[in-house]
Parts: sequence; C-alpha cells; structure tokens
Amino acid sequence: MIKVDTFVVGELDTNCYLVEDVDTKKLLVVDPGERSDELIAEIEKRGGKLEYILLTHGHFDHITFVKQLSDLFPSDICVCEDELKLISRGLYNLSVIRNFSVEQFEVTKKLCDGDTLDFGNSKIKFIHTPGHTAGGGCYIIDDNIFSGDTLFCESIGRSDFPTSNSLDIIRSVKMLSQLPGDYTVYTGHGEKTTMSHERKYNPYML
Repeated sequence: MIKVDTFVVGELDTNCYLVEDVDTKKLLVVDPGERSDELIAEIEKRGGKLEYILLTHGHFDHITFVKQLSDLFPSDICVCEDELKLISRGLYNLSVIRNFSVEQFEVTKKLCDGDTLDFGNSKIKFIHTPGHTAGGGCYIIDDNIFSGDTLFCESIGRSDFPTSNSLDIIRSVKMLSQLPGDYTVYTGHGEKTTMSHERKYNPYML
C-alpha cells in the first residue's frame, strides 16, 4: 500500500507527488516541476532517501527541479526512452518560451511500455501513453495511476505542442479506460479523480 502527498509547484500549478510505500518507508517523487522546500523537508523528515524520480513526460513544468532534487537525494531518474530528445531540447520541452533552460540530468532508467520497477512491497508499471508528447506515459502503483498530462478530470492534455498528436492521445485515454477495475488517478494538474468517474463523465472515453 502506498501513501501519496501532493505538492503544487510552479506558475502552472503542476502536481508533484511524494509517494511512500507504507510498509517499507521507501520513497519516490513524480514530476518535480519546480523547487519545493516543503517537499525537501518532507523527504528529510522521512529519512532523506529517495529511490526513484518518475517523469510522466519532459515538459519544463514537470522536470525543472529534477537535477537539483537528484543532487540532494541520489535516486534513479526514470522516463520513457522516447522522451529523451524532448527533455534535452528547450524548443521541445517548452522552456524557451519562459526564457530559461532546464538544467540537464542523466536519465538512469529508460522505460518502455510495460516495464516494471520494484518499490518496497509494491510494483510500479509504466504504460506508454503518447499524445501529449511522443514519450508520455503513466505509472501504475497498486490501484493508483499517475497520469501526468495525458488524463485530467473529465478532460485530456493538450496536443498542439512539439511531438504531440491528437489522435494518439485519444487512443491512449481510451486504452486507459479499458484497464480492469478502478483506480485513483493523480493528474499532472488539477484535482485527482477516479477511473470510474472518467469512464462515466470524460467525453474522450465515451
């Protein structure tokens, strides 16, 4: 079982998640888009060891704090292998529109669709969900999905950026809707939701 704490960071109100495996106290962070002193303090309070930094995709508002966070708490940085070009180029990760560059970092685990990672007594499953970006993906841990900017409450992510594809994101969302059972969905922006709610109210799943 996992415990999830949400930290809303940056000017675009990106959801950054601190996830703890309750039994083993192991920690990971999803999408550290901007510095959060509260996040740093909470990691230190819980022992100061971070196993993974999971990236749903490579836009600046989800990756800007990766290098600094991994320097503070050495950990494996994980992202879809198809997202590497986007992460390393300001035109693709959209940092150029904010007039700054993202400090580069080394991705230590390049993921493909269906890959799994051990996390305490849980498993992390990566699902490739292209559309918002070519290498966008979601992480499933127990009955929770960290969807990044693929799936929002009753909506989906934009598909008008470099490497985006509107048909792909609709396919990805429909694929998520077909996962058996129900899930709590932790989105990249906005409120969390559930898969049962989205199957009923999200127009892209109907």
